[in-house]
Amino acid sequence: MQKTVLVIGASRGLGLGLAKQFSSEGWQVIATVRNSQQADALNQIPRVSVETLDMNDAASVDALAKRLEGTQLDVLFVNAGVAGPQDKPATQATQATEAEVGQLFFTNAVAPLRLAEQLRPAVNPERGVIVFMSSILGSVETGPGMGMSLYGASKAALNHMTRTFVSELGETGLTVLSMHPGWVKTDMGGDQAPLNVETSTRGMVEQVTLALGRGGHLYLDYKGDQLPW
Repeated sequence: MQKTVLVIGASRGLGLGLAKQFSSEGWQVIATVRNSQQADALNQIPRVSVETLDMNDAASVDALAKRLEGTQLDVLFVNAGVAGPQDKPATQATQATEAEVGQLFFTNAVAPLRLAEQLRPAVNPERGVIVFMSSILGSVETGPGMGMSLYGASKAALNHMTRTFVSELGETGLTVLSMHPGWVKTDMGGDQAPLNVETSTRGMVEQVTLALGRGGHLYLDYKGDQLPW
């Protein structure tokens, strides 16, 4: 039976790469973009349908949930997030305003969990996987000193909220992954990154596929190596 994945934030970079990789492996892909004019690349990929979503807008999330009624997802992959103000890398707290810090944490930590809560009924409760795009920078043990401290702190907050989300699931067959994609050549990762999008997304899709029906919560990278919280 064909499997279905919903990729949140798929207009470019890793999200677009995930849509391509899942499609190439025969999955039915539902991909979201904030603006329908950002969907040109997605529209060229077979087995991909595009939905418009602003993850930070509760009404937009609610509308998507209603449009997906009757659709069962095998995987919900929450990729959307930002590097910092104007999507520029957030480094030190002194370099950002209160509003910018609030927006960064809301987008990277609060909105993904709110969306997952809203869409969880659509995910197969016996074998489904919910993936949150995290980062090694969010590790409290190894992240400090690696740079982009505000961004890392927002991912640490995401990890904490994800663990709380998992603790409140009760008895379930769902698997939850906090995924580090590696340092990838994207708008966020920059040209110095050692990984290309294809290598990262191929690895992530492999890890997601292996997680179907596994259960529990794992913090791991695209190669399947578990990371310290």
